[in-house]
Amino acid sequence: MKTFAPLLAGAVIAVSGLAPLTLATPVLAAPSAEDLNSESRHALENLYRTNPAAEAISHQARAILIFPNIVKAGLVFGGSYGEGELIREGKVRGYYNSIAGSWGLQAGAQSYGYVVFLMSPKAVEYLEKTSGWEIGVGPTVVLVNEGVAKNLSTSTLKDDAYAFIFDQQGLMAGLSIEGTKISKINAKY
Repeated sequence: MKTFAPLLAGAVIAVSGLAPLTLATPVLAAPSAEDLNSESRHALENLYRTNPAAEAISHQARAILIFPNIVKAGLVFGGSYGEGELIREGKVRGYYNSIAGSWGLQAGAQSYGYVVFLMSPKAVEYLEKTSGWEIGVGPTVVLVNEGVAKNLSTSTLKDDAYAFIFDQQGLMAGLSIEGTKISKINAKY
């Protein structure tokens, strides 16, 4: 057992040394605003087609954050990154990135998308006025899974925001957006 300890320690150091690179490198970023607009529109249409509760909620939402493609990868340390847009009153009002880091028992890679329906003026204002919104801090976000979706109706909507994760593909299990930081980007858009 003692002969494997240096090998294990070296592997942990190597992986932890790569973790900052995982978080700092945008993966599969959309090359233009037009591409991101098209990807977002397509993702939203697919979500509505597969989840009627999402479309019902959209009619009461003050704004919609759409992240059509988030890439997550990890081996002990992990990260996820994607770019999206804010739609309000039927128009694109800004571009955002979604970034998260994690550590623990994890290995693999996956891609997915998510949409956050901002239901209250407080949630929209918080997103626009802060230098970044960490999900879990600030406005209340309910992650809508299959069970929650069955019990949602337009008359039961009481929280600040509702998030739907969709198109999960890959080898990691259990997705959450808790701790994800959403920040406005101006760079190439």
